[in-house]
Amino acid sequence: MKTPRTVLVALVAAAALTACAAPGADPASPGTTGATPMTSAPDPSATSNDPSNPLDPTPPRGGASKPAGGSTTLTGTVQAGVEPNCFLLDGNLLVGAPRGALKAGARVTVTGHSQPDLVTTCQQGTPFVVESVRPA
Repeated sequence: MKTPRTVLVALVAAAALTACAAPGADPASPGTTGATPMTSAPDPSATSNDPSNPLDPTPPRGGASKPAGGSTTLTGTVQAGVEPNCFLLDGNLLVGAPRGALKAGARVTVTGHSQPDLVTTCQQGTPFVVESVRPA
């Protein structure tokens, strides 16, 4: 007697879920919700100082240059961040450098790329993923 009742409950649940599908959506295809993907427009008042962004009105900082291949080279003096093991160069948070390659007060040249959407624990600076470091 329990089997017909279980089947009936499953059929009612399936019918209810099918009724909730977006109009014209294929109920068999997963991930079809009818929702519009959210996008965010860039804030025109914010400045990223990203040399690869042609809409950025801020000129590149002193030691920045853009070699071929999409990488950026920064030269300057490393500053300690407010959090342990966080190092900054011209407002850029240096991420991914080999341990010991960066010291506060050292003059270095780093090559890498800016990644503003990267989440870090350092709480300051624009994340800059380091590909190489050398003394300047």
